[in-house]
Amino acid sequence: MHLSRPFSKSVSRGYPLCTMRRSASCSLHAHYNPKFKRPYTTVLIVPTGVGASIGGFAGDALPVARALATVADCVISHPNVLNAAMLYWPMNNVLYVEGYALDRFAEGLWALQPVHQNKVGLVLDAGIEEELRLRHLQVADATRASLGLPVIEYIVTDSPLKIETWFDPKCGNSTGRIKNPDSLLRAVNSLVNHTDVNAIAVVARFPDDDLEDFEIYRQGKGVDLLAGVEAIISHLIVEEFKIPAAHAPANLPFPPSVSLSPKSAAEEVGYTFLPCVLAGLSNAPQYVINKGSFVNGCVVADDVDSIVLPADACGGNATLAFSKSKRPHKMKVKNYWEAIGVIAAHKAGIDPNSLRRDAIDNIQNPAQLYCPIRNISTNGKEHHTVYSY
Repeated sequence: MHLSRPFSKSVSRGYPLCTMRRSASCSLHAHYNPKFKRPYTTVLIVPTGVGASIGGFAGDALPVARALATVADCVISHPNVLNAAMLYWPMNNVLYVEGYALDRFAEGLWALQPVHQNKVGLVLDAGIEEELRLRHLQVADATRASLGLPVIEYIVTDSPLKIETWFDPKCGNSTGRIKNPDSLLRAVNSLVNHTDVNAIAVVARFPDDDLEDFEIYRQGKGVDLLAGVEAIISHLIVEEFKIPAAHAPANLPFPPSVSLSPKSAAEEVGYTFLPCVLAGLSNAPQYVINKGSFVNGCVVADDVDSIVLPADACGGNATLAFSKSKRPHKMKVKNYWEAIGVIAAHKAGIDPNSLRRDAIDNIQNPAQLYCPIRNISTNGKEHHTVYSY
């Protein structure tokens, strides 16, 4: 898309950042029936475990995704945005894409193939206590019986995964490690190679000893200490098996808090964070590797028209890849209200500045630079080859 004066002014400082991209080609989305315009696709990114004021807690960026989904024809986002523990919201035009896969998609290495249904396999950490394991199996059965989700098999790892979490003050985000990653990969490999599973949900036992930090998080402050390792778990699976995957942590129930923030309240419902993961994976797009060309019906990076993300979180792999592939127009806005308005204007082919008071200046006549390359003599008259920039 070309605008006559594309974002000539930085309308306002703040958060989040809307990045508009010109896109010349588009694969048809399976769910979209175009009439005169191609579908408009936007990507919503809120990095995991960085303490984002919206999206850094228990699914508190989900309202943003819901609003965007009413404006854009297709929204691509990731579990940190779309998961809210026991809560979730089904949206037919939202693609649930794991973070590692989103990076590869942005780089043009992978495409997204929308599906009607995935067959989900469940991996349970051997370190989960028997009663807590039973709770998670009952949740899986509940989603099968009450929602009709295709959760078809489960497996327990052959040894405890032994998750460790901590906060990295250098980069300002939560991180950690899996002490037994091979046990996780063996379990996933067994499901993938011996069943019809093509998406993986993992429940790992997380430590309960960070009570002080977790209480700060429950008050709507600080950083989600679990999120960094959750991303490591799903990245590991997606990189190895190239299928949709997501993670739900297992913890013992915490005592009620009188100072609980609404942003964290979704994690106080029930005994598990698993329902949103199973719902998201049940129709997450499959990942198609670029082998020179993609099959019809895939969504590719060139289909993306805009990216919305926090203004101070632009260093992720996906964001950098999107910014390199084309020359984007960047625009800082104050909040997601304004960001969604900019997306609506961009989709309509309207300069967003025209929607603000006195934001349109008089049209300009930029000076042309003349670069004589060679002289051509015709009938004694001299001409110049002219290049304008």
